[in-house]
Amino acid sequence: MTTNLWKNVYFLIAAVCASCFVPVSAANAAVEISFYSRELGGNNFPHAFVNLKGQPDSGGPAIDRRFGFTAKAISPAILTGSVGGTVMNEPLPYVAKSNRHFSFTLSDEQYRSVMTTIERWQAKKQPSYNLNRANCVHFVGDLARAAGLVVPPRDDLMKKPRSFLLAVKAANPWLSGEPRTPSS
Repeated sequence: MTTNLWKNVYFLIAAVCASCFVPVSAANAAVEISFYSRELGGNNFPHAFVNLKGQPDSGGPAIDRRFGFTAKAISPAILTGSVGGTVMNEPLPYVAKSNRHFSFTLSDEQYRSVMTTIERWQAKKQPSYNLNRANCVHFVGDLARAAGLVVPPRDDLMKKPRSFLLAVKAANPWLSGEPRTPSS
């Protein structure tokens, strides 16, 4: 009987010790996507971008990056046609001066879809930036669709980051705390 008692104590201690070695991040694993805009100010033009922060539930590296799409060089040429474009990691001071419109947690499938969309924009044939057809708002709209959001077809807002993101939020009422329905 004493042997069985010690076996049970041993297994109990082993189970407790094993649970201590589970990474803390595994319990809190999830990637949050946040949508931002920046209005005119200083030498900046209106801009939209996203922030991805967290770790996928399925594991893999953690992420803490801000993705925006912009012209490689700001010049009058952006007003007349396509110019070189780039997906960039927005600097933290820029984020601090921007407006966060909404955030939510991505499923692993949504996260992969968002990352695939970012990679597709990074791989675009140059010149890839076009103020009327492929700007930061178009980029963020593609990311919103990849994340499963309803994105209203609003050509009139494709040069208005703040207004565009407000329209996306309105088209997805659950982002404002309303219950999420099967169609949203």
